[in-house]
Amino acid sequence: MTPTCSQKPLRVPRTHVRPDDVCPTCGTTMVEARGQLRLPVNGEEVSVPAVSHLRCPKCHEVILRFEDARRLNWDAIASYRKQHGLLSADEIRAVRKHFDLTQGELARLLHLGANTISRWESGRNVQTAAMDVLIRLIRDLPGSVEYLRHHAA
Repeated sequence: MTPTCSQKPLRVPRTHVRPDDVCPTCGTTMVEARGQLRLPVNGEEVSVPAVSHLRCPKCHEVILRFEDARRLNWDAIASYRKQHGLLSADEIRAVRKHFDLTQGELARLLHLGANTISRWESGRNVQTAAMDVLIRLIRDLPGSVEYLRHHAA
């Protein structure tokens, strides 16, 4: 209900805004740190060394700034790809460009969502082992792109 002239205005409670470098758990000033963190990728915990983050010296809470979180995700996916022998983001891009395909065209050939190839090439997501094999077939098997164009419709 909106207050009218005859009613008292609603009182908004004051809130205290904490600085960015204060621990949200205990209120202690956090310190800059670098160390190993773990992140799940495709259901598997991947360890990434030397990740920049803020750590509370009192309760040991860890906070990642936006750029640190992006870098952790990218490094975890790159590590996962390497551990499982999957093509890297750059290798996927090189295959696509070699055949003069847009991201959307490659996605259609592989029956994927429109943004999937973009996510793989930017390192935000990782391809499945099955998709990795298909991309390798495109790369290594002459005529595979034409075959997919004919049969992927």
